[in-house]
Amino acid sequence: MVSGLENLGLGTILLIVAAGFAAGWVDAVVGGGGLLQLPALLLVPGMSPLQALATNKLGSIFGTSVSAVTYYRRTHPDLRTALPMASVALLGAFGGAMLAASLPSAVFKPIIVAALIAVAVFTALRPTVGTLTVLRHTGRRHYGTALGIGVAIGFYDGLIGPGTGSFLVIAMVTMLGYSFLGASAKAKIVNLATNAGALLFFVPHGALLWGVGLLLGAANMAGGYVGSRMAINGGSSFIRAVFLGVVGILIVKLGWDVWVENFR
Repeated sequence: MVSGLENLGLGTILLIVAAGFAAGWVDAVVGGGGLLQLPALLLVPGMSPLQALATNKLGSIFGTSVSAVTYYRRTHPDLRTALPMASVALLGAFGGAMLAASLPSAVFKPIIVAALIAVAVFTALRPTVGTLTVLRHTGRRHYGTALGIGVAIGFYDGLIGPGTGSFLVIAMVTMLGYSFLGASAKAKIVNLATNAGALLFFVPHGALLWGVGLLLGAANMAGGYVGSRMAINGGSSFIRAVFLGVVGILIVKLGWDVWVENFR
């Protein structure tokens, strides 16, 4: 079993740093960095899947923290929506992490692939969606929808994880009416809470590899800072383009998982 960085070779350490930086960048722009980070951790000799999942959350929380602060300073997102979403998302992620220990994610993957395809087609065919913020609801309906998004995607993040940021962004664009930039800013605050919720479950169970996670977190922070500044400067059109690319990769990755688990 891996006990920490002292057992890792230089090549493995460089892989962790590169994956952490790239994942931090992708997460900061539109989410989905776990597609890079989690597979890299699974390549570490002796690391179990549960350790990889837990250590991935530790690394990610550093990156999402930097991204959230950077977005807040530059765009001043509406915290009246973001903070309640983050609160229920934390609880949802904790519940999802609990279930992840006993229920195989393969049960949900076909449904997620179908949802991602629908999201990709919708976004590609509606180029004006997410260009500007035009709220679909006001008052209690707005906050009720936001809370529903928060708890559902928080639960998904704790249970499976890949693409959480992307789901948050598209849900806030289509269901709440935010621009891609506004949705990304709020998604970082919510994603920070989902990572924290999952860690609340994983830490007491001793699944974390602290040395690997802290190294991953440092790289994630650097990538998150660069990515968030590029997203803010590039605006909604840049985020939309990256979003479609990440969703496409998610469809291929999860679709392949479904094929391997069910048809091979």
